[in-house]
Amino acid sequence: MAAYLLRPSTATMTISTEERAFFVAMGERIAALRRAHNVTQVQLAEALGVSQQTMQSYEVGRRRIPVSALPLVAHTLAVSLDELFGEGKAAARSKRGPAPQWQQQIEAVAQLPKSQQQFVSRMIETVLAQAGAR
Repeated sequence: MAAYLLRPSTATMTISTEERAFFVAMGERIAALRRAHNVTQVQLAEALGVSQQTMQSYEVGRRRIPVSALPLVAHTLAVSLDELFGEGKAAARSKRGPAPQWQQQIEAVAQLPKSQQQFVSRMIETVLAQAGAR
């Protein structure tokens, strides 16, 4: 019985200039979102099951991040896939200018623990009820 060993392919897959630009931009967005959410490269790398060096390579566009890893990146950074792809809140905000203060406050409340969110919700309901009684 013959045994065959599979050799890893040494052929490199070439990518187009557009694809390279996409992965560089994706890496830059991941790095910016990671920093904005106070997540270290090590923490994100651990969540993805890769080394910190690999994470750094993704962020500078030296390596292509697997598409299958993007949902986990978005989840770890608490952003939507749209935002990760540059089409979410951050992109919309840059087109319209800065978000109104109330929108920033709502986004901040969304990051609070559930019990504090409920407290803020009750406060708002009370103020609205009082305003409606006038």
